[in-house]
Amino acid sequence: MKVLLTAVNAKYIHSNLAVYSLKGYASEYSENIGISEYTINQGTDEILADIYRQAPEVLCFSCYVWNAIYVRQLITEIKKVLPHVHIWIGGPEVSYNALDFLKRHPQVEGVMRGEGEETFLELMHYFTGKITGLENVKGIVYRRPGDVDTEPVIVENPWRPAMDMDKLPFVYYHNLEKFENKIIYYESGRGCPFTCSYCLSSIDRCLRFRSLQLVKKELQFFIDSGVPQVKFVDRTFNCSHKHAMGVWSYLAEHDKGKTNFHFEVAADLLSEEELELIESMRPGLIQLEIGVQSTNPDTIREIRRVMKFDKVSKCVSRVRAGENVHQHLDLIAGLPYEDYESFRHSFNDVYALRPDQLQLGFLKVLKGSHMHEMAGEYQLQYQDRPPFEVLSTSWLPYSDVIRLKGIEEMVEVYYNSGQFTNTLLLLERAFPNAFAMYEELSGYYKKNDLNMVNHSRIARYEILFDFAAESDVMNKKTYRELLTVDLYLRDNVKNRPAFAGEPTVTKEEAAKFYTEEAAWHNYLKGYEAYDKRQMRKMTHLEKINGRLLLFDYKNRSLLTNQASIFYI
Repeated sequence: MKVLLTAVNAKYIHSNLAVYSLKGYASEYSENIGISEYTINQGTDEILADIYRQAPEVLCFSCYVWNAIYVRQLITEIKKVLPHVHIWIGGPEVSYNALDFLKRHPQVEGVMRGEGEETFLELMHYFTGKITGLENVKGIVYRRPGDVDTEPVIVENPWRPAMDMDKLPFVYYHNLEKFENKIIYYESGRGCPFTCSYCLSSIDRCLRFRSLQLVKKELQFFIDSGVPQVKFVDRTFNCSHKHAMGVWSYLAEHDKGKTNFHFEVAADLLSEEELELIESMRPGLIQLEIGVQSTNPDTIREIRRVMKFDKVSKCVSRVRAGENVHQHLDLIAGLPYEDYESFRHSFNDVYALRPDQLQLGFLKVLKGSHMHEMAGEYQLQYQDRPPFEVLSTSWLPYSDVIRLKGIEEMVEVYYNSGQFTNTLLLLERAFPNAFAMYEELSGYYKKNDLNMVNHSRIARYEILFDFAAESDVMNKKTYRELLTVDLYLRDNVKNRPAFAGEPTVTKEEAAKFYTEEAAWHNYLKGYEAYDKRQMRKMTHLEKINGRLLLFDYKNRSLLTNQASIFYI
């Protein structure tokens, strides 16, 4: 019996922890189980052909909101070329509408609902003849064949109880080479203590953790292997103070200076002890993702979220002051009681905290969530296709959703890229608030037919310069200088862009500086093995207001990747 576990990821750098965990838990059948990972950027024909060549007898798909369309296309076609293959589906996109999914897709024999490890093992027993029927396999919805004169019947077995986290396999010990150049995902806990109405994690209220003894052993494996980044998939990682402190203390004590660990946390739950520990960490050891979603009290109350923004603000500001932790803050547009002006207020509240990234997301109405149940009351219109994104609500018409989409793009390009930090600090002062600036910038793109165009990086600088010069005429010269600084902070560009004007440092000035630097190394520490010509190629000199600036690309910030800068 050949079984193929199939994952269709959003990007090549992503990996699918679920399929490896299923195979690891069913290790007694490892010789019978294969894994294939693809991406949504591959053509369905290419994936179909690859699955066909492997000729599985049982084909299992891991289904999420980002790959649902691809999986549906594949299961429709695969039965035409492999008519005898048994198709099973699992994942959050099908767990809460399994009955409807099976009715719509007759090619599929069954759905694994919720946690899949124990369920998949029992299915392997069934596929290999160790058990004779599916009626006793918890956590599945399946087709039971009818007799000669009747159609198959869809049967819903009871949900499976939550499993012991210590029983989960650690899938990386013998597979690490398969994850080279990919993000590694790790879970130390499942379930969520909160009941946010838009989130499927709120359904699994059975909060439990992997024992710290196991977690520490596995984290040490990542550290010793020099893995660049590990992303914890735990929801609200710091909801248990003891667990969070156990993990973070271990990382701080055993850090070898290479691996970064990503955590999703509730900032308002961070304790004084946790904040002090975070402040002591190596820059880049951890990064934090913090879901604010909205600062409108009515919205927070309606979505059943527990969040004290004044505490969030204090904790985020304190972490930011330490300059050692990348912080990513999220907002969601389309929530109840949040209209355009309310979202403006939420945006400005969060933007004022100066996170390293500010993600403007749009509400996704997921089957099984309380938000899905309330769609009628909220007059919530959303896409019929994945990712089921909001189109309008009784507070937010589609015209405002479109406006927010434009602002989202500007924030992504100009703020989240980290390429225009100094320029934006000045430009914001020319507008009533930050939201108004991005609003006007989005309008500038539309007015000049710049939207829906794949601009080069240098073109983005040119556009921002033209916009800034038009919006704040008195500071045109300063914008030119700040954009030039921002450009060279990120990259030692060889072809000087037009907005930067002619070189500001003469050949003679540069020659004198690098001759002296090669002799004395007043600024460029760690360059002792390089001569003055090599140092000149590895750095950049720029003169701003008569003052010489030196950009050092060998020594970059671990958080921003910006070059070190010296004022000569």
